[in-house]
Amino acid sequence: MPWKETCVMDERVAFIAACLAAEESMAELCRSRGISRKTGYKWLERYREGGTEALVERSRAPLTHPHAIGPEMARLLIEARMRHRNWGARKLLAWLAGRHARSDWPAPSTVSDLLKNSGLVNARRRRRRATPAGGPLIAAHGPNETWCADFKGCFFTGDAGRCDPLTISDAHSRFLLRCQAVAKTDGEHVRAIFEACFRQFGLPVSLRTDNGPPFASTGLGGLTRLSVSWLRLGIRLERIEAGHPEQNGRHERMHLTLKQDAACPPARTLRAQQRQFDRWREEYNNERPHEALGQRPPAEFYAPSPRPYPARLEEIEYPDDWTSRSVRKAGQMKWDGHDVRVSRALRGERVGLEPVGDGVWRVHFAHLVLGMFDERELRIRPLKRAWK
Repeated sequence: MPWKETCVMDERVAFIAACLAAEESMAELCRSRGISRKTGYKWLERYREGGTEALVERSRAPLTHPHAIGPEMARLLIEARMRHRNWGARKLLAWLAGRHARSDWPAPSTVSDLLKNSGLVNARRRRRRATPAGGPLIAAHGPNETWCADFKGCFFTGDAGRCDPLTISDAHSRFLLRCQAVAKTDGEHVRAIFEACFRQFGLPVSLRTDNGPPFASTGLGGLTRLSVSWLRLGIRLERIEAGHPEQNGRHERMHLTLKQDAACPPARTLRAQQRQFDRWREEYNNERPHEALGQRPPAEFYAPSPRPYPARLEEIEYPDDWTSRSVRKAGQMKWDGHDVRVSRALRGERVGLEPVGDGVWRVHFAHLVLGMFDERELRIRPLKRAWK
């Protein structure tokens, strides 16, 4: 005979039926069902007030909350949001506090919930993140071990011209190698500035950047044409984690000094602004004391790299037991007559395939591991950690 299945609601209905039959006392009924008499009388009272529907479990949430936003407060907040649609909860509270003599303002998180529940917050589109470098960020113990690069941020000169300063610094000495306003922030213009810097100061061991263009992309390995050229030079790529500018903190701090000393106010023209940058860089490197350097200027701790910029790039070589493939113009390689997507950033380059199993290969470009290639899927799957 199969077991009988019951639920809490069935037990309550059966308990009420037994109470109404009055064949046993309340104490006996409660004892046989493992509940207290107080609980038994509670359910019997609910049945008498609302019938069987009253036996459903009720929410234990309080009907009122002492810290709930009142109608008048909600009206003030919603009106302020309608007036300043791009302001968040903290800005709205500060703005209202300066205009209303009251002290019962809710917490910012409460205001955010109110705005969201009122339909006044648009959900942000989820942004695709570039592939992080994967390896740990190297602590620089000497000059040219790590260079840091970033754009300071756009501003406009007096004649309404756009200025995008590209900055390159040495992580160890804080020496500012370049502060150059670029005509366009694309890979072609940025590459020319880096090549001039390499010719003057030599090559670093690694280059630390953020995950934005033209330094990184959302493609395989996070590569761009610019970062591919760095790998060809034997430079190790470091990318900070998305949303963590503090990982490039000393470079970001330099940007604050740059803004205060060389861009407030901006010059009248872009050419005059570049002259202002050059004067400031000279002072920053050779005269301005740096607290982290014992109140001495960065130039006392920097020396050019012993690795010169090569006149000609050598072809990348892979071990003899590996297989190599050329990446075509559209960013694909050929495998047994099939096109396998790699990356357009690697067009014209050769990738190495290291055998690791039956039909499974580890795909490399220079010293960067791009992902795992399975012959059965004809697809390269990127790795979470791209570096050995």
